[in-house]
Parts: sequence; C-alpha cells; structure tokens
Amino acid sequence: MKSTIKAALAGAALLALAACGGNADDQAADNVEAAAEAQADNLEAQADMAPNETMEEALEQQADNVEEAGEAKADAIDDADDARMENATR
Repeated sequence: MKSTIKAALAGAALLALAACGGNADDQAADNVEAAAEAQADNLEAQADMAPNETMEEALEQQADNVEEAGEAKADAIDDADDARMENATR
C-alpha cells in the first residue's frame, strides 16, 4: 500500500513538472509511465501471492488499469508539450 501511495505522489509531482515545457516534459512523461509500471508490477506481485483465483484476477485487472492510466497520462503530457511547441513556433 505504501508503494502505491508513493507511486501516486510521484506521478502527481511529475505531472506538475509537465507545465515547464521542452525536454522536461519528455522526462516527466517517461517518469509517469515508469511510476505506473512500477505500481502495476507491485500489484502483479501481490496477485502472484493471492490466496485465491478471484483475488488474483482482480489484482491483475487493477495492475492493467494502472498501467493503462499511466500510459494515458504520459501521452497527455507529450500531447500538451507538442501543442505548446507548435504554438511557440507560430
């Protein structure tokens, strides 16, 4: 649970950095995605130790959801950066 909270806080902090622009956004997107992957890996490890199949499947689904959300956030950061850069060159 602590690692989940840490990953969520790290993701929020990195989203705040996304407002800076340029290469920082690229790094922020990478970091958000990496934090989500780490959180998903923790959930998958918990699923491996689950006492029953129902709990295992639920944890694996939660891991998939976390990873997809992380990818979506990273894409949003990249898209926002691309739009800012395009507007800056006009």
